[in-house]
Amino acid sequence: MLAALLLTGCIANGGGSAAGVTSPPVTIADAPASHAPLETTQASTKIPVYWIGRSKEEVYLYREFRDISSDGNPVTTALKIMMSEKPLDHDFFTPWQAPENLATSISGKNVITVDISRDAFNSNLDAGMAQRAVQQLVYTATAAASSSGLINSGQQIQVVILVDGHTDYMAFGQVKLGQPMERNASLVAPLWIIDPQEETTLPTGVVKFNGRSTDSSKPVSWQILQENNKGEKTSLFTGQTQATGDPGQYGVFNFSAQLKAGKYELRVSQVDEAGATIETSTDTRIFNVG
Repeated sequence: MLAALLLTGCIANGGGSAAGVTSPPVTIADAPASHAPLETTQASTKIPVYWIGRSKEEVYLYREFRDISSDGNPVTTALKIMMSEKPLDHDFFTPWQAPENLATSISGKNVITVDISRDAFNSNLDAGMAQRAVQQLVYTATAAASSSGLINSGQQIQVVILVDGHTDYMAFGQVKLGQPMERNASLVAPLWIIDPQEETTLPTGVVKFNGRSTDSSKPVSWQILQENNKGEKTSLFTGQTQATGDPGQYGVFNFSAQLKAGKYELRVSQVDEAGATIETSTDTRIFNVG
């Protein structure tokens, strides 16, 4: 048998470019900041960075952790990665361009100020995508500040975006900047995989999977597929697990499987009250074992 499932709270059944991407509009009513919790402080050489990705007809923000050195301002570093590098996951993208100038600072009132040059906005975006791009910056700046301990994650945090030192710039010709902004909870993906990250190679044996869901009351369905040398994928296992946390709130989920050497894909989705997979909540991850 190629893989043996290790049951850890699961029900098992054996078995980026932004070009051409449009997005739904965003309204202020969609944005309860209290429902978009910050990352917790962690002693690590990795930093959280947010990207944009599509799940069926929806377009959401997704998070990856990137390796960094211990030197430098973590907020500036995270934003440089967001604007200048490609996501690890090929399903994600960034509409930002590498800026000539980028500086950040944090006030004693938990306000992050980001000052960037206008060349960062050299992309043609519709209104919905422009709003997501601005929120991508807000999420990345606040995540980097919170995870590195520069701010108190238990307090409200805001981001002010300046362009060449000035307020009132229209980001991508669509979003007016210069006023304090908070995380818009409606734009973050309902669910995503944390580990393994895209194209990671793991040792044979027990492989641990974990992720996070915006709603712990919804079960998480998962599927592990193996890819052969022709690129064909075969489903090995499917199952369900439950995210920890209070119903309706953010939570984390995890499960494990014992895998032999090979190339695999993990697919996860939230499940609705009728037991059906919510396709717009699906996240996938390609990884290797061996």
